[in-house]
Amino acid sequence: MTIKVGEKIPDAVLMKLTDKGPEPIKTADFFKGRKIAVFALPGAFTPTCSNQHLPGFIQKADEFKGKGVDEIVCLSVNDAFVMGAWGKQQGAEGKVTMLGDGNGDFTKKLGLDFDGSGFGMGTRSLRYSMLVDDGVVKSLNQEPNPGEAKVSGAENLLAQL
Repeated sequence: MTIKVGEKIPDAVLMKLTDKGPEPIKTADFFKGRKIAVFALPGAFTPTCSNQHLPGFIQKADEFKGKGVDEIVCLSVNDAFVMGAWGKQQGAEGKVTMLGDGNGDFTKKLGLDFDGSGFGMGTRSLRYSMLVDDGVVKSLNQEPNPGEAKVSGAENLLAQL
């Protein structure tokens, strides 16, 4: 069942790459008392994700912060090392926090996973964006076409603030 607007973010552990290695991030603590713009995508280094989705949020980072967003998070069913390398390659540092959901546990709890095994990708995240305020989903934008980043893109989420 897909999470809905008004529902609380499920408890899970995500991973963030730091100078000391992967750091566990507990969703209950991370989202508490903060306004977070989250966008998720099928995979790091993939064409639409690298050419459209992530760049839009990097370019609009200051606008999000100007509208009261404490942090922008890019989430994918990839490990923290892949997310860290991709963020560095894309210039996300200091603008977008790259979090890995390596086993897809959080993505599955949200009900926003899909089976990409036909493409050799295993379980992956659907493409979406959402605004989370103090752990509660305030808006959710699921992309109808996974090859696009319009409904789930930075422009659309910014317009909802």
